[in-house]
Amino acid sequence: MTAESKPFAVVTGASRGIGFELARQFAEHGFDLLVCADDAAIGAAEAEIGALGAGVRALPVDLATPEGVERVVAAVEEDGRPVDALVLNAGIGVGGPFAETPWADDRQLLELNVVSTVHLTKRVLPAMVARGAGRVLFTGSVAGTMPGPYYATYAASKAFVLSFAQAIRYEVKDSGVTVTTLMPGPTDTDFFTRADMEDTRVAQGPKDDPAEIAREGFEALMAGKDRVVAGSAKNTVQVTSARVMPEQAQAAMHARQTRPGSGSEESGGSGEGDAGVRQG
Repeated sequence: MTAESKPFAVVTGASRGIGFELARQFAEHGFDLLVCADDAAIGAAEAEIGALGAGVRALPVDLATPEGVERVVAAVEEDGRPVDALVLNAGIGVGGPFAETPWADDRQLLELNVVSTVHLTKRVLPAMVARGAGRVLFTGSVAGTMPGPYYATYAASKAFVLSFAQAIRYEVKDSGVTVTTLMPGPTDTDFFTRADMEDTRVAQGPKDDPAEIAREGFEALMAGKDRVVAGSAKNTVQVTSARVMPEQAQAAMHARQTRPGSGSEESGGSGEGDAGVRQG
C-alpha cells in the first residue's frame, strides 16, 4: 500500500488517553493520520504512532477556539487527501458544584466539548457526503445518559454529543457516510486530575483500560455501528438503568460517585463516572 493510497484519519485529543489509543488503532490498521492536541505531548505521540509505520502529522492546536478548528481544516486541505475517518475525541471536564465553578472553566468546556465538535463536523462532513464515503466517531460518555451532579456541564456536554451524533447519523444514512458514538465509563486517564475530581469516589474506583476502550470504538466505527458502550459490563448496566429510572434518582445515583470528598466516604451504592479525556 503506497502512502498516496492509504486511508487518512484525523484524530483530536490524540496526545494521551483514549485519543492516543484511538490514533494507535488507526495506525495499526493502515491509516495515515493528522493528530491534534493542545499540549506538547502531541509531539511524543507523533513519534510513537509514526513508529508503527503510519505517516503522521502532529498539530498542536487549541480547539476551544474557532481559530484552532480552522487550523485543523487548513492542515487537512494542505494534505490534499479526503478524510476517511474523523475522530472527535477532544474534551475536558470541570468538577465541583456548578454554583462554585469558575465561569471561565465552564465556558472553555462548552467551547471545546460542544462548539468545536459541531464546528469541525460542519467543516469536514459535507465533503464526506459529497464523496459518498467516510466515517465519523464521536467520543461521548456513559455520563451523557443521565444528569451529572458535580460535573454538570461535562455530563450535559456529552448528552449533547450523543444527541447530535445520532441526529447526524440519521441525516446521512443513505449517503455512504457512517456516524458512531463511543460511550466509555470511568477510564484510566488523567481526566480526574485535570477536572479537579481526584477526591471523588469514581476517581478512586476501578477504571477501564483506554487501549481496550479505543479498540472497541475502532471496531464499532469500522462496522458502521451507531454506538458502543465500551469497557466493563457495569457501563452497559448503567446505561440500561438510566432508561427506566426517574431523572432525580439518576442524579442521586450519579452524585454518590462525583460529589467532592466522596472518595473518603464509606463505600456503597452505585454510580457512574466519566470517560472523557482532555484534548491533550
